[in-house]
Amino acid sequence: MKKLPLGIQNFRKMIEGDYLYVDKTQYIYALTNGASYYFLSRPRRFGKSLLLDTIGEVFKGNRELFKGLWIDGSDYAFAKHPVIRLDMSNIPNKTPDVLERSLFEEINACIQREEMNISGTESAALFKRLIENLWEKYSQRVVVLIDEYDKPILDHIDDIEIAEANRQVIRGFYGILKSMDPYLRFTFFTGVSKFTKTSIFSELNNLKDITMTDEYVNICGIAIDELDRYFGEHIENLETLKRFQAYASVRDEILAWYDGYSWDGESRVINPFSLLSFFEQRRFGNFWYASGNPKFLIDLLKTKPESFLTLKNLKITESMLDSFDIRRMEVEPLLFQTGYLTVKETLETRGAPIYLLDIPNFEVKDAFHLQLVSALTESGDVQAGRAQMEIRDALRAGDLQQMLAILRGLFASIPYELHVDAEAYYHSIFYAVMTVLGFDMDAEVSVSKGRVDAILELADKVYVMEFKYSKYPLETIDEEKQKRFDQALRSAMDQIKDRGYHKKYAGSGKTIYLAAFAFLGRDDIEMCCEQVAHNQA
Repeated sequence: MKKLPLGIQNFRKMIEGDYLYVDKTQYIYALTNGASYYFLSRPRRFGKSLLLDTIGEVFKGNRELFKGLWIDGSDYAFAKHPVIRLDMSNIPNKTPDVLERSLFEEINACIQREEMNISGTESAALFKRLIENLWEKYSQRVVVLIDEYDKPILDHIDDIEIAEANRQVIRGFYGILKSMDPYLRFTFFTGVSKFTKTSIFSELNNLKDITMTDEYVNICGIAIDELDRYFGEHIENLETLKRFQAYASVRDEILAWYDGYSWDGESRVINPFSLLSFFEQRRFGNFWYASGNPKFLIDLLKTKPESFLTLKNLKITESMLDSFDIRRMEVEPLLFQTGYLTVKETLETRGAPIYLLDIPNFEVKDAFHLQLVSALTESGDVQAGRAQMEIRDALRAGDLQQMLAILRGLFASIPYELHVDAEAYYHSIFYAVMTVLGFDMDAEVSVSKGRVDAILELADKVYVMEFKYSKYPLETIDEEKQKRFDQALRSAMDQIKDRGYHKKYAGSGKTIYLAAFAFLGRDDIEMCCEQVAHNQA
């Protein structure tokens, strides 16, 4: 049984160290026989760096490393090409000047390794001369591999001016590749985000984006058949351990936790970092999420919490998914590109496909929602986790007053600077809290006479919920506040009853609760609840 390559992104080290390698060389063969300029977007920790390193070894002609792999049995000739490999995650980028200097030093280091006599003052010009000289030295066209191309921008997404200045630096640096076409055999960019071609790759109009291409949807990650083929022995070993004998199937539990990523709505892959971490530690956990999450994404959700309500079964086009503008960031494409949403289904249309997005698996759902509750309320992970357990107990007992007391504590922890005078803000946080509990809660549910704010369905209970927000001056006296509460609660409850939001659950055999919530501010929440008699449902 081969060793697990957790954290190893070097192909030679994996092969020579007898580590497990999931063979992706058939995809590499197809790439080498296709276009010359490629782009691939995948979330972090998804195997992009290993893919590029493997491509580099193929083009260096190191056939001995590929013995027994698919490409070794193909007609690929393994011609030796000079390879330039740049990992932008290792390039300092604190300011545009630092970024430019670091790129210059990185290219100069490549020149020194090749023992060339090339001078210059700018990174782009030096990059250009390096390519020309490599072609002349080896009489072979050059391969350029650039990993995490967008890192200098994403690192400063909360500082638009630096992000924009860094974008200009790398735009000029990457732009020289267009004029180098006669000298280039193959060019491949990887990254997390998908900036528009005009904003980064304005000169590379022949760049082929394979992110959503059917042929390459499984180029990174572990497909189901690969799980069985490469990890079968590891699964069998775990099944003998006492802690895993409670599961009907360890394999099915692995899929529930870590599978579900898709870029076409049909083929699905497992997060490789999470899978390897699971086998290494022999326990289920939020490994991918715990390894780092994009702060800029959480910060964006804090300013647009209402967008969280529409994430379940979200419909979106590919052009919308490609949208990434520094000065006007949208939540949905960011969540998709960073791995918090994935394609669950591709809807057939006459024109461009429409994708149905959803959260990929339990790992992402559990960790992301808890982090979101913690961030929106700034209650901290411990308080958010404790609230999670206490609200679950209250709901199962049908004790909504106890749930209300816990919610008040969470809402009271919302910083004043984050507070938004809008019903959607409180609705969003409430939905996030309920979702992180593991309940299958639906927001903005359409019924015959309108849209219900939220439906929470348990095994034996259904909660039909409506939210109302009423703004009031800080100097309002308690009597006036209570009057506003009563009006808001009455309005919400009347809306539920008059529009018959609960009637679709008649005959379900479940106890139906009508719950009206009134929000007057971060410290002011009230609720009234009625249980529907079975003959009234």
